[in-house]
Amino acid sequence: MKDLFLPIIIIMILVVIFQISKASEYVSVLKGEKKARKQSNRINGFLMVAFLVLGLFGAWYCNKLYYGDMLLHDSASVEGVEIDKMMLVTIAITGIVFLITQILLFWFSFRYQERDNRKAYYYPDNNKLEMLWTGIPAITLAILIAFGLKFWFKITGDPPKGHMMIEITGHQFGWDFRYPGQDGIFGKKNNQLYNKPAGNSLAVDFNDPESHDDLRTTELHLPVNRPVKFIIHAQDVIHSVGLPHFRQKMDAVPGTPTTLWFTPRFTTEEMKTKTGNPNFVYEIACDQMCGKGHFSMRGVIVVESEADYNAWIAKQKPEYYSMFPDKDPSKQQTVAQDTTEVNEQVPLAQAASIN
Repeated sequence: MKDLFLPIIIIMILVVIFQISKASEYVSVLKGEKKARKQSNRINGFLMVAFLVLGLFGAWYCNKLYYGDMLLHDSASVEGVEIDKMMLVTIAITGIVFLITQILLFWFSFRYQERDNRKAYYYPDNNKLEMLWTGIPAITLAILIAFGLKFWFKITGDPPKGHMMIEITGHQFGWDFRYPGQDGIFGKKNNQLYNKPAGNSLAVDFNDPESHDDLRTTELHLPVNRPVKFIIHAQDVIHSVGLPHFRQKMDAVPGTPTTLWFTPRFTTEEMKTKTGNPNFVYEIACDQMCGKGHFSMRGVIVVESEADYNAWIAKQKPEYYSMFPDKDPSKQQTVAQDTTEVNEQVPLAQAASIN
């Protein structure tokens, strides 16, 4: 029921404004155009001041209500801390400009309304003033853009030494993650190998020996305090890797791999304590409308200690062995043990039959 109140209030305000405008037309006819215009100017002048006061109060009140919800916690990545600082600086600069321009706009409309004892001053141009109010905003925006580009080139460039790499592939409507094996190198991919053999939905070329130790997972695990570089792909339409807790985002474009790197600061368990939410999880979301199932395109990220991460990695089986079970050394060893046991039992059985 509460959701209906806002539309109803907006409709009522529009109706009132319409009625006021119609009443003004009737007054113009009855009192004469000049007298009606003066009266309308006075009303509009006071309304400008009222809108100024109410608008500034509304902006302050909304900020008080929702600012905390915008940044529920500190950035969970080292690089995200700088992004938060840039955002706060941008909000501060644009906020100050907003206050100055809006106050001047509404005050001038009230202060310099039409009066009988005032004549309009013809002021066609002022080159110095135009250079001032054009140059200062242009320089300010250029500085903000320069800092933004500098940081953008940083997180899309080469990560620090000792980083790890993970391949992320988006498709309607989910994410697949691939880790390189102990060699630290991803095996090659070939789109013509899609689902060859069946289940090879990432089109990995298993004829490439470097793909034999690659790991494919449905959950993304990251070690804390270690830079991680994402190599991002899309299989169908444009998706977008959204990492709100880490203040990162990068589009996933079909046929054009993109990259992004950052350094996690807090483990998942630490974030549960910081947020006071025992059910907290990091997530990877799709920030680009990609179809009717877009809302469900969500992945889970687990940030943990280096030891826990290594233990998790050790439990994962290379995708190569899932595609070709007969190549799995563990299964071959089991078969060999079974064969040995059978061979040992056969002579015993033969001896028993002789006796």
